[in-house]
Amino acid sequence: MLPDVPDRRKDAHEGDAQVALMRQALAQVGRDLEVVQWDGEGIDWSRYEAAITAITWDYAERPEAFLARLEAISAETRLINSVDVIRWNMRKTYLRDLAGRGAQLVPTHWAARATPEAAEAAFAEFGADRIVIKPVVGAGAWRQVLLRRGEPWPDAEALPPHEAMIQPFLPAIQSEGEYSFIFLGGQFSHAVIKTPKEGDYRIQVSFGGVAEPYLPSMEDLADARAVLDSVPEDVFHARVDMVRAEDGSLLLMELELIEPYLFIDDAPEFVRAFAEGYATFIETV
Repeated sequence: MLPDVPDRRKDAHEGDAQVALMRQALAQVGRDLEVVQWDGEGIDWSRYEAAITAITWDYAERPEAFLARLEAISAETRLINSVDVIRWNMRKTYLRDLAGRGAQLVPTHWAARATPEAAEAAFAEFGADRIVIKPVVGAGAWRQVLLRRGEPWPDAEALPPHEAMIQPFLPAIQSEGEYSFIFLGGQFSHAVIKTPKEGDYRIQVSFGGVAEPYLPSMEDLADARAVLDSVPEDVFHARVDMVRAEDGSLLLMELELIEPYLFIDDAPEFVRAFAEGYATFIETV
C-alpha cells in the first residue's frame, strides 16, 4: 500500500484517497496523521495519542503476526478499534455471535476445511446450484471461489487454506448489488451500493467492481443500525455490508471493523463526520 513499494496493490489509490481525507479530518480537531507500516520495526508507539488500523489490507495473509503486533501497540497507546474487537472480528465466526443477538445473516455452512464433501453438504443444506466458498479469516475476496454444482473441484491454491465458510450464491449481488453502510463514532455517515462487472460477482474495485452513493431508506438504515447495535463494544469505524433478501429485507454479509475501506463519496461530509466522530470517541471511550 505504501507509495514507494515496487509491487504496489492495484487498489492502492483508494487507500491514498482515504488517508488524505483522514489527515484533513484530524487536522480539524488539532491532530496530525502519520502513516506507519504496521509491521515496521523500531517504532515508538507511545509517541501517538492513538493508532488506527486503516489500510492494513494484507493482515489476512499473516493473521497471527498482525494480532501480535496489535497487542504490542495496544500496550503502548490506544488502538482503534480495540485489539479485542479486531481479534473477534478477524474470524468470521463472529457472524454466529451476531446471529445469536438477532442479526439476520446470509445462510452459512461452516467447515474445518474446504473439501468436496463440505461443498456437497452445503449444496444439500441450501438447496442451491451455486455456492461461494470463503476463508474464515480473509478479506477482499482472497482465496474465495464461486462453485456451481457439478463443476470440477478448484485447485487448492484458489481455495481457503484453512477453515472455510460456505454460503449460497445470492443473485441479488449481480442484479442489485451489495450495500455498504459506513458508521463513524457510532453515527451513520454515508452508504454506497457496490456492483460487479458484467459476468462477475465480486464487487471489489480490483475485480472491476463499481461503487456509487446510495441514500438508504429508513428501513434499510434500521437493518444496518441493528447490526452495529449488536456489537458488544463501542467502535469508531464500522462498515456494515448487506445484500437484499427475497422478502425485501437486508441480510448481513460482513461487518468490517478492522480496516474498512470507507467509500468516500462526499469528501466534505466525510471529513466532517470523521473529525467529529474521532473527537467524540477519543474523549468518551
